[in-house]
Amino acid sequence: MNTCDTIGQVIVVKVGGNEIDDDSFLAELVAAVKAISEQSNVVVVHGGGKEIADLHGRLGVPFDFVEGLRVTSFDSLRLVKMVLSGAVNTRVTRWLVNGGVNALGLSGVDLGLIRVQPLRPRGVDIGYVGKVVEVRVEKLWALLDAGIVPVVSPLSLGVDGQSYNVNADQVAAALAASLEAEQLVFVSNVPGVMLDSWDSMPVSELTAQQVEGHVAEGRINGGMVPKVRSASEAVMNGVHQAVITDIAGLRSGRGTAVVVG
Repeated sequence: MNTCDTIGQVIVVKVGGNEIDDDSFLAELVAAVKAISEQSNVVVVHGGGKEIADLHGRLGVPFDFVEGLRVTSFDSLRLVKMVLSGAVNTRVTRWLVNGGVNALGLSGVDLGLIRVQPLRPRGVDIGYVGKVVEVRVEKLWALLDAGIVPVVSPLSLGVDGQSYNVNADQVAAALAASLEAEQLVFVSNVPGVMLDSWDSMPVSELTAQQVEGHVAEGRINGGMVPKVRSASEAVMNGVHQAVITDIAGLRSGRGTAVVVG
């Protein structure tokens, strides 16, 4: 395992929530992370949107989305905590440890790792949703130096001392920028960014400037919006490359690369 004295050898892997409860997906993720960790430091960030939505539905707690971000009331925040830092973080960490990866599960609240302020897109109050303003990167380096793969739940700590739900893509981008990562990989249930139709082939590369143009035109929409914007933010803040792909692409190196341009 490389240490912080080895510049540019960090890869941040962000895993989406659509398949994170599937055993075959988790087995492939373990194999990929184990292979990557033999060459580079690895940080895993996970979401959990599907299970959060399922739990809201079962308990009758309503929610909505604004610009791809989940509106999070106080009652909703309680469920988000249960899913992200409870079920999902423990599950991913367990699979990695059982697969021979020296993984440690934690959230952005632990060690005050990720500090946030309330996020208000276009001035809209969306509840307990945060925007990252600080990463205690020295805490991550201490874990990486010890040969540990951090598995990070995006639940984070507000500057006001409150817990906040934070989009996992945005957390991954902030961690990657703070670590000056060589690569940030967003692993989702699609092989890349597809313009206009989910039936089309993914584009191989987008510049950060092209991303905003496609979002404005509606060619990129829904949950892909925070993902591509997070990728753009990461490369604009020093990450060499951000890639949006699926689990097969993580192993093969395929997907849509977002670059500065």
